[in-house]
Amino acid sequence: MTRSQTATTEPQLPSVREEIVAYYEQDKEDARIREGAGRLEFWRTQDILRRLLPEAPARLLDVGGGTGIHAEWLAADGYEVEVVDPVPMHVERSGRLPGVTARLGDARALPAEDAAHDIVLFLGPLYHLPERPDRVRALSEAYRAVRPGGVVVAATINRFAGLNDTLRQGNYFIPERRTRVDAVSADGRHRYSSQDPNFTTAYFADPGEVQGEFTEAGLVCEGQYGVEGVAWLMGGVAEWLDDPERREAVLAATRRIESEPSLLGASGHVLTVGRRS
Repeated sequence: MTRSQTATTEPQLPSVREEIVAYYEQDKEDARIREGAGRLEFWRTQDILRRLLPEAPARLLDVGGGTGIHAEWLAADGYEVEVVDPVPMHVERSGRLPGVTARLGDARALPAEDAAHDIVLFLGPLYHLPERPDRVRALSEAYRAVRPGGVVVAATINRFAGLNDTLRQGNYFIPERRTRVDAVSADGRHRYSSQDPNFTTAYFADPGEVQGEFTEAGLVCEGQYGVEGVAWLMGGVAEWLDDPERREAVLAATRRIESEPSLLGASGHVLTVGRRS
């Protein structure tokens, strides 16, 4: 059976864990990326995508697009954007944006026709799939939904992002926090705890393993890009981003090292870019 064929029996649709939906229904993510140091992640993601994506007009599927923080500017750039997200509040919010349609759905069973899109973005779904078969299944769905020659871009959280961030904040010196973050550094699995409101069930990836998952899904991996570089770990970055001149310097410096192998894992997030051959 080929990737584009459908089995005679209807497969069981996957479900998103309740704690993941509950975390995003707190509606903190949009503000996190639009304010303070989080703007570095937003502007660098925008910068990388504008250089890598085929020019508009093009059909773009934004899987796990949240409240539409990236869908909004992508639609303004001329792309035909559809958001697919498992959180009802996200679908309602993103669907109100000009030029954006939205529907409920899961990355592992996309509500999309075969080869219907020029671009598929996964700027969040792989964060919350701790099991490799689920991540490969999601990327295989991206392969199915994108046209031959089309582009797939997936974001992952780096394996040691939690350790680095906890050190930066000074929370690594709290014994229980150190124990949790050291465990994530060992196997990448951020396990949900009701006593830890900072994040939910997640997987922190090694950049090298993401390339292997792209390949297993049939995608030709074309490059990886560190989103925040090392700038996100520097105490003054939020203030630097407030100053237009310094902001451009920070973005330019981060761009210079974005694909440097020795620094790729120091970034908080990595974008992996692939293509359906």
